[in-house]
Amino acid sequence: MRVLVTGGAGFIGSHLVDGLLGEGYEVRVLDCLEPQVHGASRQPPDYLNRNAELLIGDIRDREAVSRALDGVEAIFHDAAAVGVAQSMYEIERYVAANSLGTAILLEEIVKRRDNIRKIVVASSMSIYGEGACRDEGGRSVAPKPRPLAQMERHAWEPEDAEGRPLTPIPTPESKPLDPTSVYAITKMDHEHLVLVTCEAYGIPAVALRYFNTYGTRQALSNPYTGLLAIVSSRLLNHARPLVFEDGLQRRDFVHVSDVVRANMLALKNDAANGTAYNVGTGRSATVLDVIKLVSEQLGAGEIPEITRRYRAGDIRHCFADISRIQSELGYAPKMSLEDGIADLIPWIQSQQSTDSVRTAVESLEEHRLIH
Repeated sequence: MRVLVTGGAGFIGSHLVDGLLGEGYEVRVLDCLEPQVHGASRQPPDYLNRNAELLIGDIRDREAVSRALDGVEAIFHDAAAVGVAQSMYEIERYVAANSLGTAILLEEIVKRRDNIRKIVVASSMSIYGEGACRDEGGRSVAPKPRPLAQMERHAWEPEDAEGRPLTPIPTPESKPLDPTSVYAITKMDHEHLVLVTCEAYGIPAVALRYFNTYGTRQALSNPYTGLLAIVSSRLLNHARPLVFEDGLQRRDFVHVSDVVRANMLALKNDAANGTAYNVGTGRSATVLDVIKLVSEQLGAGEIPEITRRYRAGDIRHCFADISRIQSELGYAPKMSLEDGIADLIPWIQSQQSTDSVRTAVESLEEHRLIH
């Protein structure tokens, strides 16, 4: 089977390419080699498997998409502009790359629908907004985004309508979606556009809601990438990691190898069709927990700079309930956070990284998106 991976030269996409080739699939990659990720030279990264066919092109370029789909039977749609903070002031770029790009891809897929056996789209935990919580009575609730007045008094935890604290719990797929950033809205577009369109045309499709994915090949010099990469870049440059709010935000950090495993299960299992699944570990860790683990294993002595400021679009807690993907697809995460960071450290130490975090913060301040 010939498979297309959009965004296949990127972090998650390239690992997925390796997994597919390892199982005997023919793999084609469509990637624009975004300079923010791959550098100004826009050269294919050394880590991209040379057994994959690479087409350099933008997901918004209909001709490039059409070429990429020729002879393809399955598609993994991972191409996207990423980053919550940046999306809040580059609205047009994010909507064009993510929402419009997905629409163009789907129009070209529909033309070939009789030949397409499966589409797996990369969705995101960001579409939930705040994760699920429990109130003082033990009932599961979907908290609203924290209002400005609450954030101004540095009351970071989600509250109910009477101002009583809520306790975070694992977030199931059934939680109402409530995106709080432009990026999150476009990822919700990804999921809904694919599932709705494919249902209408009888094309099998699955959405995977990735939680905070980490691992080798994440762009360390991109200040809008994942937490582990940003922290690692700061520490490699002997700078203190910047922490918004108080650092006790909780996330579900899932190793890229487990994300690839979930994708393979979604491809092969017809029971997944038409369904959205969380892809995480079912465990949570705070931002400070992660910084401590990375710092210890890098042998870095920099103490985090806890700013007690907050960014527009940020949420407090969100970690995965993975019971659906476990029971329906047999998914089981294999990499703990501790082992995953230990696996990541040698690669981090081999990298040269430009620390662009301060520049990114200045851009957010210029747009009045940090308070």
